[in-house]
Amino acid sequence: MANVRDLKKDINFVLGDIIEAVYVWEYNNTDKDSKKSEAIIDEAIVTFDELIVKVNQKDVENKKAHFKAIQTELEVKGRALIEKLNKLS
Repeated sequence: MANVRDLKKDINFVLGDIIEAVYVWEYNNTDKDSKKSEAIIDEAIVTFDELIVKVNQKDVENKKAHFKAIQTELEVKGRALIEKLNKLS
């Protein structure tokens, strides 16, 4: 990871793309109930907020390990959200 700015951009892009994909699914499936898709959007927003708070923490002893953990958490939660999106029917 190059710097904090890049990590923030990664968080924004990954979760923003997931939310955009949910909106596309909703647009293409107007006849289906959107409660599950709205829940995915809400979860993505909560995940964004949690990760940004962690990035902005100042009292971290090992910054490199801290940011690596945030990057890993983004990957795990992003994949989970994508799996939920793929299961929508």
